[in-house]
Amino acid sequence: MNSFSLRSSVHAVRFALFTLVIAAPSSSVYAQANGAEHSVLPEIQVVGATLDGFSTQRVTTTKSDKPLFETPQSISVVTRELLDARQATTIDEAIETVAGVTSSILGRRGWDDFSIRGQTASDTMYLDGLRIGQANWIAQEIYGAERLEVVKGPASIYFGQVTPGGTVNVVSKRPRADAFNQVGFTVGSYGYVQGTFDFNRPLNSENGKAAIRINGMAMNSDDPTDGVWYKSRYIAPSISLDFGARTDFTILTAINQRNYVRQQGLPLNATSLVGGRMLVPYSYYAGDYTIAPYDAEQKSIGYVLTHRFDNGWTLNQTYRHLEMSMSGQLANINSAVNAAGTFARNVLSQNFQGRSDGLDTNVGKTFVWGGAKHSVMVGLDTMYDWLYRDTRRCSIASQNIYNPVYGRPVTNCNFQNNTALVDTTLAQTGLYLRDYIEFNDKLSASLSLRHDKARLDNTYPINSSTANLDKSANTGHVGLVYKVTPNIAPYLSYATSFLPQTQLTFPGNPIDPEEGKQSELGVKFMSDDQRLSASLAYYDLKRRNLAQTDPLHTDYSIAIGEQRTKGYEAEIAADLKNGWQLSGALSIMDAYISEALQVATIGQRLSNVPKKTANFLANYRFQGDLEGWAAGFGVRYVGDKTPSAGNYIVPSYTVADANVSYQGKGYRVQLNVKNIFDKEYFAGASGDRFVPVGNPRTVMLRTVFDF
Repeated sequence: MNSFSLRSSVHAVRFALFTLVIAAPSSSVYAQANGAEHSVLPEIQVVGATLDGFSTQRVTTTKSDKPLFETPQSISVVTRELLDARQATTIDEAIETVAGVTSSILGRRGWDDFSIRGQTASDTMYLDGLRIGQANWIAQEIYGAERLEVVKGPASIYFGQVTPGGTVNVVSKRPRADAFNQVGFTVGSYGYVQGTFDFNRPLNSENGKAAIRINGMAMNSDDPTDGVWYKSRYIAPSISLDFGARTDFTILTAINQRNYVRQQGLPLNATSLVGGRMLVPYSYYAGDYTIAPYDAEQKSIGYVLTHRFDNGWTLNQTYRHLEMSMSGQLANINSAVNAAGTFARNVLSQNFQGRSDGLDTNVGKTFVWGGAKHSVMVGLDTMYDWLYRDTRRCSIASQNIYNPVYGRPVTNCNFQNNTALVDTTLAQTGLYLRDYIEFNDKLSASLSLRHDKARLDNTYPINSSTANLDKSANTGHVGLVYKVTPNIAPYLSYATSFLPQTQLTFPGNPIDPEEGKQSELGVKFMSDDQRLSASLAYYDLKRRNLAQTDPLHTDYSIAIGEQRTKGYEAEIAADLKNGWQLSGALSIMDAYISEALQVATIGQRLSNVPKKTANFLANYRFQGDLEGWAAGFGVRYVGDKTPSAGNYIVPSYTVADANVSYQGKGYRVQLNVKNIFDKEYFAGASGDRFVPVGNPRTVMLRTVFDF
């Protein structure tokens, strides 16, 4: 499994070329996206001013040419410019300013951990419109991202099977029509060192559509927690080929390697949350230096194809083959700290291997019928995903917070039950149909219907048993948009979702798929010059049959009934022409258990979901004698959180960031200070034994050269 099956992927690409592309007609012109992106592929629709990335309304790939202003759903876009301006290094950090998102809820454990509208969403992430796998076991590298699309609420019509809270779609960097070279170097707190490069070259071709791009990065860093470190390596070559004016074809490849020490946080009753005072510093390491660091690798190859037929139909197809491997150990805090300062530990030893193939194909056409303009799309997406999981529990000596001893051996790594070693195969197929109807220049509707079939096959080598599950479901989306004026567009929508789950109930049966539904009412605003955009939404979201750890059999799961989130979201972004760029977001959520097997938990707040979050970002570009200089400031508030187990509350916190930069001729220097006032806080509420810590003040200095 550690070898990359390139041959099979090349055959798949070759097959698609022969069957779908080779007969495409040629022409002397090729389509480009409008605006500053200049992508060789026309999949980016610019619907607003550039705003240097401070707009969340700028671009979208919702399988249509509809701008976000006319889409009856909340979708926020984090652009490449905003990622660079904030020097974000993880997806959690990149989306923490999006309304409705709660990120880094498990601290710096080395994975992507976030929820959308009160529901865990990091397990069903998408890369270039295709699901990464049964779960996202490896943190995605955002240096290779052109943008991040945060889709809120059920999104089956866009991305297939997702959790009802929403999903994040990572859109990879693509070849462009212009040549450029860029290298960067970053140094920061806690030994952070990163080097990056991004090279693009157009290639000679009949229609000028061929180009090649390669970007990559290497990063080494320590951590505020003693003994914890991270190493990342990433490279992503891509090439666009010229198959004629009506055809766009890009091959995307990437290798993402990560090595790190995984951590949990601090023993709960050694913190101020329970004991009233801190018995350990925030930098305390509860693990041990003898455990094996995590070693993770993700490799992918695929393509994105668009072909425009003479009769007005357009074909879009995306394919990806992905392989992953991850192994490592975590020293668990396994008890409360006793009066002598000692707590028990065990070691979780994990070895995961995975392979997935995803294919999404749709055709669409716009025509007039019945006095209305219809933009119809019909599509089929499939995914075949295999995952091997080897999970063992090992022994390690207890630790003492007053006199810690490191270097204890890890012994007796054993399977805890018959399902600790499992091969899981998930095969999914979805058929979808959508019609955007424009009745006039004010009123439009979006009607979508989807039918999914999923088969789950589990094999348990320990006792040679199997468990299978076949499920199908119909989901849909209905939305209306009415432009009161050309600048103001109220909307309402209703959507449902379906998500097969791979967790098992005791003694080893697959859990039923999740189901979700959401009603949403909102209004969007866009100024005439597209320099000011804003949105306000109210939603009522229900999620049924979600998996949760079985309290009687902790290696298994149970379906806990229903969770419900009701809330308000507001976002605004503006470029005031005088050098100021402003953006802000506000979220108010009431997330609770509405149905449960344990009656006492009904009405209980959902774990790690704050009731209120807010943030504000401002950036100023100096003019006159100081032209080239820019400075920015941001503040972010996260409300208090409650755990899934334990009687305590994680307090709210407010952190502030600042940056200053200079843009010279062919180079840029940027200094970011995150958490300026070094606020000490806890990131989330994990349970009754440990609690993850937040990020202290960090300083990052980056220099980028363009040549």
